[in-house]
Amino acid sequence: MNEFWIWFSTGLQHILDWNGYDHILYVIALCVMFSVTEWKKLLILITAFTIGHSLTLAASTLNILTIKQSCIEVLIPVTIIATCLVNMYYRRRFDKHLRYNKNNYTLNYSLALLFGFIHGMGFSYLLKSMLGKEESIIFPLLSFNLGLEAGQLIIVTAVLLFSVFLARFTRIKKPDWILFISSAIFGISLVLFIQRLNDI
Repeated sequence: MNEFWIWFSTGLQHILDWNGYDHILYVIALCVMFSVTEWKKLLILITAFTIGHSLTLAASTLNILTIKQSCIEVLIPVTIIATCLVNMYYRRRFDKHLRYNKNNYTLNYSLALLFGFIHGMGFSYLLKSMLGKEESIIFPLLSFNLGLEAGQLIIVTAVLLFSVFLARFTRIKKPDWILFISSAIFGISLVLFIQRLNDI
């Protein structure tokens, strides 16, 4: 149990650590289109991302798939930029009740799965660096991944609670705050992309 907690807390701290804020920004960008009443749709979207990063996290840790770390570090802000652009494009496609047309989610789901592959590679570098000469990596892999999921759910919950606050206590319309949040994350991610591109 103690070993489980070590790997679980490592995954949890990794995704919540502001030094690795790129993953936090991506999850926020994924969630910003949703309200609490749309939690089922958000759950499907987060599940698509989880499937993607779980597969490549396992494949990379087991040395089935190897990609240069610097390339992945450049691609991660690209995934955030693309998600923000999708948000800004679709933000005006809400109906009169400020609900998102279900047909517009197809692209979001597909991109979440695809971008999950990239983020999974990013997660794997820390795990591989800590494994050392572990005889079996399956248990650390599962524990670390569960920690990532727990951290991810904390971010999702925080975004949904923030959306409740805005809806009840401010006059900011949903499309407007989607534009504001997505634009801010876009700007940060663009700077991050340029910095990492220069470091290659």
